[in-house]
Amino acid sequence: MSLKNDRYTYRVTWSDEDKEHEGLCAEFPSLSWLAATPEGALKGIRKVVAEVVSDMKQKGEPVPEPIALRQYSGRFVVRVPPDTHRRLVTEAAEAGVSLNRLVSSRLEG
Repeated sequence: MSLKNDRYTYRVTWSDEDKEHEGLCAEFPSLSWLAATPEGALKGIRKVVAEVVSDMKQKGEPVPEPIALRQYSGRFVVRVPPDTHRRLVTEAAEAGVSLNRLVSSRLEG
C-alpha cells in the first residue's frame, strides 16, 4: 500500500539500541519501522503511514496535514530566563542589530 502524492516528512536514522535503521515520520511521531538498510526503513515507514492514513480516513478521523503543505507566519514566541534575555539584548546592541535579527541568525546557522 502506498499514498498517492505522499508529502509527509520522513527521516531514517540508526538505532544503536536495535542495531538497525529506523524509519520515522514527523507527522506521526508514534510510528516507526526498523530494517537492515536505510532504504528498507524508509520503505517500511512509508507503508505503515499509508496504512494508518487509510484507516483514519475509513473511520472519519482527521488526518494530519503534511508539514510541507502548512502555512507559517514566520513568528513564534520563545520564553527564556531574564538573564538570557538581557545577555541577548546586550549582544544585539553591541553587534548593532535588533534582537530579532540576532536570534534569527543564530537559529539559521
